[in-house]
Amino acid sequence: MTTEYFDDIGNGITCIDAAYVEPGMACFYLLEADGEYAVIETGTSRSLDNLRALMAERAIRPEQIRYVIPTHVHLDHAGGAGAMMAALPRAQLLIHPRGARHMADPGQLVAASRAVYGDDLFDELYGEIRPVPSSRIREVADGELLHLGRRPLLFRHTEGHARHHFCLWDETSGGWFTGDMFGVCYSRFRFPGGDFVLPSTTPTQFDPDAYLESLALLDRRAPRRVYLTHYGVLDYDGEKSRRLAQQVEAYRRLAAADELAGEALDEALAQDALARIREMDTRTPEDQLRRWLRFDLQLNAQGLQNWRERLRD
Repeated sequence: MTTEYFDDIGNGITCIDAAYVEPGMACFYLLEADGEYAVIETGTSRSLDNLRALMAERAIRPEQIRYVIPTHVHLDHAGGAGAMMAALPRAQLLIHPRGARHMADPGQLVAASRAVYGDDLFDELYGEIRPVPSSRIREVADGELLHLGRRPLLFRHTEGHARHHFCLWDETSGGWFTGDMFGVCYSRFRFPGGDFVLPSTTPTQFDPDAYLESLALLDRRAPRRVYLTHYGVLDYDGEKSRRLAQQVEAYRRLAAADELAGEALDEALAQDALARIREMDTRTPEDQLRRWLRFDLQLNAQGLQNWRERLRD
């Protein structure tokens, strides 16, 4: 069942639009098993309205939601955690150990994000960021297995996009909740000739070697699907993973080139993406593709420049 703000995608999983930037930009997931629920990712504080609407439609009581699980603490994934936890009185926040302190005291995280986006855009994108009481935060170790009802959920730490990132393996559906580790693939990037998946190398902890190791970790489970935060469920195959790894390698080469900085790096990333898209789609005008790519490529370029500076320090 699909509405304008949620999509029932089977196996007890509902994809909910996060009301971030524009429809179809970011989502979070409601997972059900044996009358219990988990929210995977939180979006921003503005995302709570869509969760409440779905809960009302399905007669889900707040106390039935057992877990809130951001894959990492970037604010399009965890900015709504404080608001959701306040609305869900029995939920426990499950988080990577490196991210826990930022959920209890988000001041440093907010300051860093304001430095990237500027105050006006930050306020427009994220709104209020509320802390989560420390007593309701549980750090999850690499390889830890938890259950939602009788449904097993396996947590694996996956660096490359961020050092505080994990992915969540759902044996029931044969799928990974990948956060940003399997890149972004909006509906407009799902072309007749294939799905174009763009790496996410946003500031400030991009690590190409770790990124490639994490992609290999995901692949070893032979998943049937991946649940992206940007955006929705994507059928998995090894070729998608290989193409994503090839882009990470290309990003490494481009970022290492001394002559590519600022706008030159932005354009090099655009040219790389356009060439890969043309293998799947020859009809969409280039100016349209550039508009679709601009937001993510600008953030990716910032992440690559930050990585290059760290290498030289």
